[in-house]
Order: sequence, then structure tokens, then C-alpha cells
Amino acid sequence: MNFHPTYHPGIVEKIRTIPDYPKPGILFRDITTLFKEPEGLELAVQLLEQNYGGHHIEKVAAIEARGFIVGAPLARALRVGFVPIRKKGKLPGATRTLEYELEYGRDAVEIHADAVSPGEKVLLVDDLLATGGTATAAVQLIRELAGIVEHGCFVIDLPELGGRRKLEQLGLSVHSLCAFPGH
Repeated sequence: MNFHPTYHPGIVEKIRTIPDYPKPGILFRDITTLFKEPEGLELAVQLLEQNYGGHHIEKVAAIEARGFIVGAPLARALRVGFVPIRKKGKLPGATRTLEYELEYGRDAVEIHADAVSPGEKVLLVDDLLATGGTATAAVQLIRELAGIVEHGCFVIDLPELGGRRKLEQLGLSVHSLCAFPGH
């Protein structure tokens, strides 16, 4: 397959690729290089704000941990609330938990039981969309609280891994700032 990265100018050039991390054969897409200069973070948030500024969104829900880097400033830019979706055991108070399958095992994410009110429109945010397992679990948690999640946005999409397709099957419109081949 002859695949070239698609992107917004100024985004893909600042993302570092680290081969064979965390294991041989993986090309790790590192967003920390995008955010080490203030212009990178500002550009990413501005592009996402432009895409979602006209939508009626009441909360931004971001997935731990790198999703928080984009999610919190995006919530501020959109003037809406911020909801953290975290690994199991990291949130105090009453939570909803969802276990999901990983390529090699299981994991779990949690959301505060009172983070989203019934009928609230929620935008899901993370740094990278790969297989879509964590994002799918996050969507299910938001919907368990009767939140409405119709959009998911990501800095990076790895389309060959199928995450976008999974989220679209759940009825989400998916937006990313760039896409890379492989995993």
C-alpha cells in the first residue's frame, strides 16, 4: 500500500517517529515534540476549535493521559466543561468503570458518575486513534451516563488499525489533524 501522511501544515512535521518502540515493528508517533513549543499546542487547539466551534458541545471528555494535553485547552477554547476519562483507580468518588479488550489482555477506564448529565453533548478527545479500543470504551461510558457523544477528535489517526471504522460504526463523526501509515 502506498500511503502518504495527510495533515494540516505545521502538525505532521513536528511529530517525531520512534521506530521499534515500545516493541520491535512499532512506529511510535510521539506528540511531545509537537507540544514542546507553544506554537504546536496552540495550532492543534486552534484547528480543533475551528472544526467544533459551530457545534453545540457542552463538555469535552479526554482520555488519559495525552488526551488531557489537548482536551483541557480545547474545552477552555470552546468555553465548555472538561471531563477526564482515566485508568481504573485514579478517580476519587463514585465512578463508572468499563473493562475492554486489548491486543494482549484487558484494561479498564473510568469516568465520574456525575461527570455528564443526561442529554449533554460531549466531544471525545485523545491524542491518537489506533485500534479504537479505549475510545470505544470511553464512548460507552459517556452513553451509560446518558450523554450524547457524536464526535471524536484526535491529533493522529492510524487508519490501518481500524479505530476510525469502529467509532464510525458507533455513529461518531471522526476528525483528526493528521494520519500516518502503519502502527
